[in-house]
Amino acid sequence: MSSKQRRVSVLGSTGSIGLNTLDVLRRHPQQFSLYALAAHSSVQTMHEQCLEFQPRFAVMMDADAAAALQRKLPAECATEVLHGQDALCSVASADEVDTVMAAIVGAAGLPSTLAAANAGKHVLLANKESLVMGGHLLMRAVRQSGATLLPIDSEHNAIFQCMPVDANGTPGQRGVSKVLLTASGGPFRNWSLAQMRDATPDQACAHPNWSMGRKISVDSASLMNKGLEFIEACWIFDLRPDQVEVVVHPQSIIHSLVQYVDGSLLAQLGNPDMRTPIAYGLGWPERLESGVAPLDLIATAQLDFEAPDEGRFPCLRLAREAVAAGGTSMAICNAANEIAVAAFLAGSVRFTDIPAIIEKTLEEVAAVEPTSLADVEAADARAREAASGQLAMYTDNNALRQN
Repeated sequence: MSSKQRRVSVLGSTGSIGLNTLDVLRRHPQQFSLYALAAHSSVQTMHEQCLEFQPRFAVMMDADAAAALQRKLPAECATEVLHGQDALCSVASADEVDTVMAAIVGAAGLPSTLAAANAGKHVLLANKESLVMGGHLLMRAVRQSGATLLPIDSEHNAIFQCMPVDANGTPGQRGVSKVLLTASGGPFRNWSLAQMRDATPDQACAHPNWSMGRKISVDSASLMNKGLEFIEACWIFDLRPDQVEVVVHPQSIIHSLVQYVDGSLLAQLGNPDMRTPIAYGLGWPERLESGVAPLDLIATAQLDFEAPDEGRFPCLRLAREAVAAGGTSMAICNAANEIAVAAFLAGSVRFTDIPAIIEKTLEEVAAVEPTSLADVEAADARAREAASGQLAMYTDNNALRQN
């Protein structure tokens, strides 16, 4: 790595990816400095991070949270507190910034990720929704600005490591026939539909291998997370849907594979710890110590694989169909999922209602071919309105079942 210290903005610093990113940065103080930290409303965690890392800026999306953080920080702390989407985009695109960790969950992360790409930054993409919603916009921005886009999702990071890439980090397809995207199967891998119908939010969030936030944990349980990653893989690696295959691998040791035309199959293996792909992204093209223990193949002993069951997990099918439909279908699918998952976590709908809400929303909201961020945001808003309108029906049905 160059001796020049890289300045980093971590967007979503109080979430799981953000915390792991700071853990890796903490191990390399000579190579990285924090320009900005950003979060939604976690004042206490952000306060602690500001005191430790002394970033130039701390951005809170929530205005009240920003005011609370400002009051809490001591006068001697030089960190300037900002709030709102404009501030978030500013710290993602500032001239002083070299690297941006885009780890804000959901659709809210798209504008700032796009701002970083337009500014030609070294973008570490952990916000898959940016590609799901606006992949055409983001990839065009990367090409036009000369930005470097490195995927941080463990699966796409694994594919990136196994793909041929050019000097700018752009993955190519020389000799590649397809990629195999691995999925753990989540906590409900062996559950029946009847069991999943009565699943609680805590059960859905009890992932067997990974420690993640509640929204992404529910997505993993429904396989929608893998559906979103399917879409993401098509955009990042410029693949047709038929070139991406999902394979259930319960141990989460092989993070993904790339198949070549000569019959070779290259895989990236490692313990299930997000610090590995984060360190790879931060250090690329060199490698950094991440704090992750080496994989013990003898202790691992066995690796299993099976096909996903789209009958029990229809979210994966819905994501594939959204890719095939094109246009804003992917943004509609993502928005409906966010509404449905939030309702499930709030106890308003059943786990098995999630795909039903998504499918009805895709049927109800017409997709268009977007030409701007405004088009994507309009489709997202229409889908959220349509999905929200369905919640009362499912809530009423669930209340009737309980009485």
